[in-house]
Amino acid sequence: MYENIFNENDMIKLQELLRTHNKTITAAESCTGGLVASLITRISGSSDIFNGSIVSYSNKIKNQELNVKYKTLEEFGAVSHQVVNEMLDGVIKKFDADFAIAISGIAGPTGGNESKPTGTVVIGFCDTESHKMVHTHHFTGSREEVQFQAAKTSLKEILKFIKKSLDK
Repeated sequence: MYENIFNENDMIKLQELLRTHNKTITAAESCTGGLVASLITRISGSSDIFNGSIVSYSNKIKNQELNVKYKTLEEFGAVSHQVVNEMLDGVIKKFDADFAIAISGIAGPTGGNESKPTGTVVIGFCDTESHKMVHTHHFTGSREEVQFQAAKTSLKEILKFIKKSLDK
């Protein structure tokens, strides 16, 4: 259903790009619950380019495992650019990777509010050179649909981010 967002051929391209440049990737996931890691590891040989990931679903784990400050979580909420920035910093260091994805959002059907409705997902990327991109997306559909859209969008965007980073 979401193959047009990011498909197996795109994953092969991502892995080949990372492998060619001897680079690795990691992920910190909240609302996607490990789906990004699952999609990356569907392709044989992914251990060459994927160091590991963390599902930091709770704020406690975001703090303990990724060093996201409780102050940041309290002030901006888990679904924010600020928290995703800190998730990126934490996960790229934790897994000693060259590139990282971080995702935090409200997959639904509950949890949304007027300022952050269900389907709001913040996705970010970084590299070891401190280049970062963080964007807020608004997906529609069921919980599963929001999760798949978020995971596949993150992979599509990290492929572009990595290409741009390696072209410098």
